[in-house]
Amino acid sequence: MNVTLRQRKKGNKISLYLDYYTDGKREYEYLNLYLLPEPEKGKLTKEQKDDNRKKLSMAEAIRSKRLLEIKNEEYGFRDTDKVKGSFLSYFEQLTEKRRNSQGNYGNWDSVLKHLQKFAPNGVSFKEVDKRWLEKFKDYLHNDAKSKNQKLLSQNSQSSYFGKLTAALKEAVKDGILQTNPAAQVEGVKPDDPSREFLTLEELQAAANVPCEMPILKSAFIFSALTGLRWSDIEKLVWSEVQHSEQSGYYIRFRQKKTKGAETLPISEQAFSLLGERRKQDDKVFEGLYYSAWHNLKLREWVMKAGITKHITFHCARHTYATLQITLGTDIYTVSKLLGHRHLKTTEIYAKVIDHKKQEAANKIKIDL
Repeated sequence: MNVTLRQRKKGNKISLYLDYYTDGKREYEYLNLYLLPEPEKGKLTKEQKDDNRKKLSMAEAIRSKRLLEIKNEEYGFRDTDKVKGSFLSYFEQLTEKRRNSQGNYGNWDSVLKHLQKFAPNGVSFKEVDKRWLEKFKDYLHNDAKSKNQKLLSQNSQSSYFGKLTAALKEAVKDGILQTNPAAQVEGVKPDDPSREFLTLEELQAAANVPCEMPILKSAFIFSALTGLRWSDIEKLVWSEVQHSEQSGYYIRFRQKKTKGAETLPISEQAFSLLGERRKQDDKVFEGLYYSAWHNLKLREWVMKAGITKHITFHCARHTYATLQITLGTDIYTVSKLLGHRHLKTTEIYAKVIDHKKQEAANKIKIDL
């Protein structure tokens, strides 16, 4: 294989890229390094010439590194036997590990199906490099379709490519890869998410009407009063619900999603939704299940309360976060209550509140 450093004019700059030629085929790797061309009138300044020389030197260093990797058959791998194995099989194994996590498993399974369509003849770890990942990203944007045969939304593209990156990260941990090739590829930025939630008045209205499945109603309102995810409510057992004279009621549990150990204070009203205490190992919400049928019953219940928003169970957690910020709780405290690892994850709720303020500001109109 030959690796040649080449230049291509792009607009008012010259892009540097590597030309890989082997067995009559060419592939390219753009280095995100750019030279300034000589102007039509005048000359480049000394600083501009020095910058061009520096960029060329960096590009040549990358070319030399790639050539050395090819000659040594390293390609960033630790175990050349392992990398000959199927990446799709590895991804399928990671997907199966998530089978007990309904929403998470569904996303991983969707990515697996798209990978199988993109690489019908399979793909080894050795083939999953920067260029392959860029092509898969293009596939998600231009060709991949959802179940209803529509092109994927920006958020779906972002989520699916993120799962692929996570799988490669796992391969690094498992000693198959030395580095994650996805680190060289810019991810897909999600759209600013629209997080639906109930206002305090809407939550009260929902609480005042019956639900065909009372346990679903209790669990939803409990989530809206505590911020707990579905996955943590579904597995909640009585030994995790505790009380002390100083702290009142609280839950000590490990988050299913992040695996983080948490101590979450809850109100007496939230505790009252749990009913009569049973054995320590018994589930608090016994008989609570996730299915399309349960989602339908949830929407029917909120519609009885006059709520036309598209409400899912996770909207209860959004409701908790949004109401906490609306009622004056500082964002740092809300972040801790939600069990977020990073404050920026919580900041989206502050943006929602700002958006609602803007909507409210535009509601009052008079004829002038």
